Amino acid sequence: MQLSATRRGARLARLLTERQLDDWGEPYEDAAQVVAELAANAVLHGRVPGRDFRLRLRLRPDGTLRIELTDARGDRIPRVPDPVGDLPETGRGLRIVAACAARWGVVEAPPGAKTVWAEIAPRRV
Repeated sequence: MQLSATRRGARLARLLTERQLDDWGEPYEDAAQVVAELAANAVLHGRVPGRDFRLRLRLRPDGTLRIELTDARGDRIPRVPDPVGDLPETGRGLRIVAACAARWGVVEAPPGAKTVWAEIAPRRV
């Protein structure tokens, strides 16, 4: 899905994720939170005027959900900030991603872009 690199696009990414996972019959709370954080980061840190971000959701046969969000700023690689006392009002997004996802990371995406990905393990009942 290609979405505008705006707050509206970030909200739409979360909504579309919830809808897709609901259609697949999968729980969506953790995935929606991860997408919300990655999309917000794409809008805040990865935005280039006139360039969108791309969201891809893939459900693997073992039930693992892979989320990929590609933005236009390959020169800005996200990192989880070091904990220092009380957490500030901003900068918690990647901590949330790390808490919800089994794994996450960043890869280069051509040309000059990056893809931040996260994998959410299937829930065991």
